[in-house]
Amino acid sequence: MKDMCFSDQSSEPQATNDSSLPRQFATAVTAALVGPDEVVRYEAWTRSVSQEAKVFSGFSGIDIVRPRDSHNEEYIVLMKFDTFENLRKWLESSACRKLIARARDLVITRTGFHISYELEPESAPLMDEVKPPAYYKLVVLGILAVYPLVLFTNFILAPILVQLPYLFGVFLSVVVICLLMTYPVMPWLEKLLGPWLHPKRKRVSKLNNS
Repeated sequence: MKDMCFSDQSSEPQATNDSSLPRQFATAVTAALVGPDEVVRYEAWTRSVSQEAKVFSGFSGIDIVRPRDSHNEEYIVLMKFDTFENLRKWLESSACRKLIARARDLVITRTGFHISYELEPESAPLMDEVKPPAYYKLVVLGILAVYPLVLFTNFILAPILVQLPYLFGVFLSVVVICLLMTYPVMPWLEKLLGPWLHPKRKRVSKLNNS
């Protein structure tokens, strides 16, 4: 996550002397998978980011895109500044570095980071949509999580299940499998397969000419 505090030269917008052109606004977009047990602390961390950044010149606000379901704890944080220079000052500041260091223990993996540009502060950021993993990847992830757990629970619980009514035994197996799959199996698999589930995205640097 170190490179969240730096931007390469290719991300910097081209300077222009044409005063008739509108000023570019810059947004740093970060996506990360947050551990189920760290959601509350991560939410508090985002509030700390806003408090620290608001004293920096040009800070225009922070938007948080929260996970849509409990199976994909991906947060997207958008830091908005009025110019690229002001955004860069924030990204290279000691305050930003300290916040990133705090976040390392809260996230499973960082799934994306880039800087986008827009011509109007209220317009949508010019960036590639951060998409969930492909359907077939989610299917593979589910199989890798469920199949070993079915074998494991049947082996461990077999002496107990044979003494129970069939439907209650199935219910007990499902409860154990769901508990283990929610944590720690699924978070561990998402962290292990993170690079495959979320291929590294290229940073976007576009100028809206419309």
